[in-house]
Amino acid sequence: MGEREGTHRRLGALLLVAALAGGVAVFVGNATAGKTVFRAVVEPKPLDPQVGLTCPVPQELRHAFERASRDTALPLSMLVAVGKVESNLEVNARSSAGARGILQLMPATAAALQLNVNDPSANVLAGARYLRQMLDQFSSTDLALAAYNAGPTAVHNAGGFPSRGVQTYVANVDELWRSFAGCI
Repeated sequence: MGEREGTHRRLGALLLVAALAGGVAVFVGNATAGKTVFRAVVEPKPLDPQVGLTCPVPQELRHAFERASRDTALPLSMLVAVGKVESNLEVNARSSAGARGILQLMPATAAALQLNVNDPSANVLAGARYLRQMLDQFSSTDLALAAYNAGPTAVHNAGGFPSRGVQTYVANVDELWRSFAGCI
């Protein structure tokens, strides 16, 4: 199969998935009008399935990640992947933009969620809640991750990934999430 033919097949598959997702969104939207509903996040298939794989979370953070996963209905493996990419799970991490903690939240975002950005457990919970908001706002996990990283306005204005850096961020989270898929 030629490169062009492979590209056309991938594009066709993506269009089919988008059309199906749109139909499901309309159905769910009509069925749940006026109700608060968490969208399910389907965990990717592991690159190398390992039954009972323990998520690579420091013991002192495990409870915070498990609680955030339960509270937001997000897979533990997804939250751990975001934490690894954002801060390498460093409690005191700070970005040049002012984001803080394990899930690299801006203080204003954490304050809006009524959680303390400097408390590790609250930081994880705030990051998970913010990611849940992005997932509820956007039609795809990749766009939600892009919005988590660059902000929802940037993603809306760009109509997708606002930069190569954001695209790389999403690819890195996706790769780690896939490698951690199914971890406990």
